[in-house]
Amino acid sequence: MDAAQVDDIPVLVARSSGTGFGGRLTLWMHFLGGSKEAVVPFLSRLAEAGVTALSFDAWQHGQRTDEPVDQRMARAFGQFRLNVWPILGHTTLDAVRVLDWAVERFKPDELVAGGVSMGGDVSIALAGIDERVSRIAAMIATPDWTRPKMTLLDDPETVIEQGEPSPYGQWMFDHLNPMTHLDSFARGPAITFELAGDDLHINGENAVAFKPR
Repeated sequence: MDAAQVDDIPVLVARSSGTGFGGRLTLWMHFLGGSKEAVVPFLSRLAEAGVTALSFDAWQHGQRTDEPVDQRMARAFGQFRLNVWPILGHTTLDAVRVLDWAVERFKPDELVAGGVSMGGDVSIALAGIDERVSRIAAMIATPDWTRPKMTLLDDPETVIEQGEPSPYGQWMFDHLNPMTHLDSFARGPAITFELAGDDLHINGENAVAFKPR
C-alpha cells in the first residue's frame, strides 16, 4: 500500500508487485465518517486480482480534518443538506482530479469506480461528469442527494429532517446531483447498486427511479 499526495488530497494506492501499466484502475471510496484507511481491505482484494486500486480521504475526512468523527456525524445528520451536500460535491470534483493524476501515472486502459454509502454516492456522481469512468459499483448508496424518506440509523421509524443547504451546497446539488441530471448518463455507463430491501436509511426506491422517464 503506497501513500501519495495529489494537491491537498491524501491518496492510498494498492497494486500487486507484477502489475504494470495499462489494465483496470478502480477508485473505491469510503463511507460518511470514514477514511481511505477504512477501505484498505477492498483495495487489497482488488490489488490481488491485478487491479490498480486507490482511494482518497473525502473532503473534511481522514487527514483533511481534525474534527472528531462523532461530532462530524452529529453535524451531518443534524443539518444534512447544509453539511453533507458540500462534502458530496467537493469530493466528486476531487475524484476527477485524483483520476487525472492516476491516469498520468498508471496509464490504465479502463477506469471504474465504486464505494460504500457516501462513497457510492460520490462514484455515481463522478460517472455523470467524467466520461472516462465506464462502470460503477455502489453499495448501500443512492443517486438522489435529497434521499427521500431517509430515516435515522438507530431509529428506522423516524424520518430525518434534512434542513436547507447553503448557497455553496445548493450549487453542488444543482450541478452534480445524478437524479436531476439523467442526461449526463445517456452514454450508458454500467451502474450496479447493492442495496438491502429492509434498509430505510438508504431507500432502494431511489435506485429504481434512476432511469430515463
